[in-house]
Amino acid sequence: MTSTVKRFGAQTRFSSIVVHGNTVYLAGQVSQLVDGDITAQSEDVFAKIDAMLAEAGCSRDSLLSAQIWLRDMSDYDGMNAAWDHWLEGRAKPVRVCVEAPMAKPHYLIEVLAVAALDG
Repeated sequence: MTSTVKRFGAQTRFSSIVVHGNTVYLAGQVSQLVDGDITAQSEDVFAKIDAMLAEAGCSRDSLLSAQIWLRDMSDYDGMNAAWDHWLEGRAKPVRVCVEAPMAKPHYLIEVLAVAALDG
């Protein structure tokens, strides 16, 4: 059985979205809000994920997992407040959240998500 791989937003080093079978893989998403606090950056990242999932043909209702990196764990509560609001009334994916250095100084959060096409 051969499965088709679809790639969206291919760049030099990665694709923004890869769909294999009924699974959607998103590249890690960061916010470009240089002056945004953790709430603003989290909401911005979650909106980007929503748009990417829609482009792939699904929504946050079909999230399977999320990996979250925070520049500073002191932002954990603020990120969780935005997360809880974003997923209010929806099934929750598996999740991990860790502290990690970021590629740029203004990045407070990065999120990598995986979802199912068949919801």
